[in-house]
Amino acid sequence: MMIIDTHCHLAGEKYPDIARTCEESAKLGVLHSITQGTHPRDWERTLELAAAYPQYISSCLAIHPLDCTEVTDEDFDRMAELCRLHPQAAIGEVGLDYYWDAPEGWADADYRARQHHFLERHFALAQELGLNISMHTRDKVGKGTACFDDAFAIARNFPGVRPVFHCFIGSRAQAEAVFSQLDGMVSFTGILTFKKTEAVQDIAAWCPEDRFMVETDSPYLSPDPFRGQLNFPGRTRYVVEKIAALRGISAEEVAALTTRNAKNFFRLPL
Repeated sequence: MMIIDTHCHLAGEKYPDIARTCEESAKLGVLHSITQGTHPRDWERTLELAAAYPQYISSCLAIHPLDCTEVTDEDFDRMAELCRLHPQAAIGEVGLDYYWDAPEGWADADYRARQHHFLERHFALAQELGLNISMHTRDKVGKGTACFDDAFAIARNFPGVRPVFHCFIGSRAQAEAVFSQLDGMVSFTGILTFKKTEAVQDIAAWCPEDRFMVETDSPYLSPDPFRGQLNFPGRTRYVVEKIAALRGISAEEVAALTTRNAKNFFRLPL
């Protein structure tokens, strides 16, 4: 079966031998990965990987919300030009993050406003290039849904750009709003395999088959029984197998439908 890891981060130092990573992933049925370059230091390497391994790796570029105070509008302009010059699967990973406090010297309101500024610019770029967008949203636990709500409101201003809310751990109501109001998608990670994640497991069991994809978010979130270890794209297989068990269908069926969804959403010529 063919599986696509729709969200990972392969440009860092944790993957010194990309060829071996590709080979080990292929043994598990994961034959393509979409790697996210989220900081100026990652962009060139991300493009190099996609160029060197086009059958296995596609690229997305963006500025991660947690890095918004470290970059300038000129950095964004450089990233946008790279996206115009090199084929991209989507714009990403970008979004809003209210989980962490504002960096030293920044008021919370100003920090959030800067995140909003860059998210809007990313949506405008995606609209210009005819691409979709890979979204990050994270609220403080037990502190409401302000981050998701603000990102959702910005997304609604760009109806031609479809978002995927990666590493989705939200509610069914949020997922339904993403599908019905944004024509968007959600993507599930190895969190599904963790203990005490029944809420997100219920979403994966219910989710319409044309509205979800799978990912690792490597090098993070390695699934059980590898939790705490360095993750890699091949372990998307364990996410597929968990979803299959939750939905009462075969892993091959989940692989086929999530691969179809990924090809359509990211416009992959595979």
